[in-house]
Amino acid sequence: MKKIIAFTGGLLLSAIAVASSDSSARIDLTDHWVGWASLGLFFIAYMLVVFEEQIHLRKSKPVMLAAGLIWVIIAVAYNIEGNSGAIKPAIEHNFLEYSQLFFFLLVAMTYINAMLERGVFDALRLWLVEQGYSYRSLFWLTGVLAFFISPVADNLTTALIMCAVVLAVGNKEPRFVTIACINIVVGANAGGAFSPFGDITTLMVWQKGVIEFTEFFALLIPSVVNFLIPAAIMHFAIPRGKPSAIQVNSVSMKFGGLTIVFLFLMTIATAVSFHNFLHIPPVFGMMTGLVYLKLYGYYLRRQSKSWSHATTNPPGSAEDPYDFDVFAKIAKAEWDTLFFFYGVILAVGGLGFIGYLGMASEFIYGELGATNANILIGIMSAVVDNIPVMFAVLSMNPAMSHVQWLLVTLTAGVGGSLLSIGSAAGVALMGQARGQYTFFSHLKWTPVIALGYGASIWVHLVLNG
Repeated sequence: MKKIIAFTGGLLLSAIAVASSDSSARIDLTDHWVGWASLGLFFIAYMLVVFEEQIHLRKSKPVMLAAGLIWVIIAVAYNIEGNSGAIKPAIEHNFLEYSQLFFFLLVAMTYINAMLERGVFDALRLWLVEQGYSYRSLFWLTGVLAFFISPVADNLTTALIMCAVVLAVGNKEPRFVTIACINIVVGANAGGAFSPFGDITTLMVWQKGVIEFTEFFALLIPSVVNFLIPAAIMHFAIPRGKPSAIQVNSVSMKFGGLTIVFLFLMTIATAVSFHNFLHIPPVFGMMTGLVYLKLYGYYLRRQSKSWSHATTNPPGSAEDPYDFDVFAKIAKAEWDTLFFFYGVILAVGGLGFIGYLGMASEFIYGELGATNANILIGIMSAVVDNIPVMFAVLSMNPAMSHVQWLLVTLTAGVGGSLLSIGSAAGVALMGQARGQYTFFSHLKWTPVIALGYGASIWVHLVLNG
């Protein structure tokens, strides 16, 4: 019996050894036609993403196609060289990276959609509009709320809610709308930089295990500086006075709205606890938290069945306050965004497998130094989406100190504020406040935003370096 066990164990160990040797046998394709073709495919796909609004082609489609084609031509080259065993583990590694991000974001989006459907954000917007604040007070209030809401909700949703407030009260003062939208974008991006839940890039860094949950809060003061300096300067360009009184439709939060907010906070706490205390990936905590919403949805459905329409006049005319379908909230997730992440991660992973990320890491971090490289990463994220930029950095995994990892997390998060196209919040607000908040109106204030960008880096290096 012992001989059988020993023989079986030997076979398993030899199989593992062969698999590991196959997976580690990389071929340098950086000067090969495969490498050049892959770079061309990624460039064309990303140009189509940049011009999404003009050509009306969803951004997920070109990057998903590029990812598939890149790995196909890589596999062809490896099969010709007789080294096909290296492809499968490489793709599985990148797909695992994506799957963790996918399910994490799916749960977060489901909760956000549930809160939207229950009228949580509409109630907040109505309350702000009804308070009768001056233009300058609204400028600061929407900016500060964007800064503090985005660490929990995503910066895109936060920016859209605050922009709705600005448009509701400032429709007769376009200069206020323009500057307030810029302030919201800066505030939402800055607030998202010191929380794993505030931005996709911080989430990727946290899930990778590079920075622990509590360590993100070391970026709080630099993020505050990044927001406050531009806001303090733009304050003087805001017109004085109050907006004229406006009529708003009454909005009441549906039954269970605050309960769902509480369950979302509990879900975040579960994900953090799983990761910090049990060393379980955060995505498992988020999926467990989704069960909280499912069980509460079950309770609401039971209440809906027993709810009587008899007291309404005419009978059956009132809306069921308990009507809730959790799968409808899952269905309304940003699927195009989720599939876009798939394309980006697999495509960038393919370029890394070819050898380009190693070359880039050697030049950027080897020649320029970590600090200069990380500052440049933030500037690049104003032009190129920060998600592929941060995933590339994580894939490079350059040897740098913990302070430098915090720095690149900060710069990749707030660098997108330099241009309106540098973040999802800016792109969304250009559509929501069309004609009032534009690329060039944001560009006018870029030097002021850059001043906050530089100051936040300096403060980080002083406090945490």
